[in-house]
Amino acid sequence: MAEAGVADSQTTEPATAASASNRDTSIEVTGVSKFFGQLTAVNNLSFTIKKGEIVGFLGPNGSGKTTTMRMLTSFYTPDAGRIKIDGMDTQDDDLLTRFRIGYLPENNPFYADLLVKEYLDFVADLRGLSKEDRKRNIPTTVEETGLSEVYYRPIGQLSKGYKQRVGLAQAILHRPSVLILDEPTEGLDPNQRLTIRDLIKSLGQERTVLISTHVMQEVESTCQRVLVISRGKLVADSPVNDLLLRAQGVRTVHIEVEGNNVEKALEGLPNVASIEREDRVDGRKRYTITTQADEDLRPEIFNLAKRRDWVLYELREERARMEDVFHDLTAEQQNESYKES
Repeated sequence: MAEAGVADSQTTEPATAASASNRDTSIEVTGVSKFFGQLTAVNNLSFTIKKGEIVGFLGPNGSGKTTTMRMLTSFYTPDAGRIKIDGMDTQDDDLLTRFRIGYLPENNPFYADLLVKEYLDFVADLRGLSKEDRKRNIPTTVEETGLSEVYYRPIGQLSKGYKQRVGLAQAILHRPSVLILDEPTEGLDPNQRLTIRDLIKSLGQERTVLISTHVMQEVESTCQRVLVISRGKLVADSPVNDLLLRAQGVRTVHIEVEGNNVEKALEGLPNVASIEREDRVDGRKRYTITTQADEDLRPEIFNLAKRRDWVLYELREERARMEDVFHDLTAEQQNESYKES
């Protein structure tokens, strides 16, 4: 039985919609553009997201990121290009593609006076869930999102973290195959961020997840791949680790050590570009070593320390951060925004 439409939870998908060109693809964006008067918000944007991926969607303010997400969820219609969800065109099969998507907007709208139970019942009504679907989906959703303890409490009395859980619950109640989250950890404290981050990973085990966020650490720890948009165009599409490695350029190692002839021995290591002496700490020598090579210097340094009976207090590599990568990819737009302000 195919997944349901909004009006009828047992509606069968048309044969034309079911025959997807690529059954491994959840989201397919092809040559999409959106204009607001003279403003080009999204410019010939194309990307695909495979089933089961957790993908970060990044962009500075005014980049077209929000407009793109609104087109994916059918709040906006593209002025050019096509969007497919699970092989179905969002314009040809509007209701069916909407039902395939679970969406958590940034402002996470809800009715504060309703109990969590009442709110989920209300969402089930809006989604047109049958009695059988409701009986099956609501308990499963409550368990998945960890809402059992607050199920009979008013939403307005819940913590910010639990309110986000309620938002996630409404987004997955109809069992969508695609989950789109806009700033899901905005306003949460560090502990709540970790909890929601783990919940998103768990939800992503059975769904495709697209996350828009300004929290770069969230992308590094949660997402497998990242899309970066700037001035309405895609400027990066890469696995997170590959993007960080390519951006690394120069690899930097910090060392704190006690021993003899340390600097001269370090200079003899292969592929060392430079060694910078730093201020001593409690008499211990400290250096910053840079290399242009792809190889990690730390095993070589560790073995050298063993051979020379050095005492290592610190040996760590400083890698590129997602914040640095994001800044480099979107620097032109951010500089223009600064000039305009």
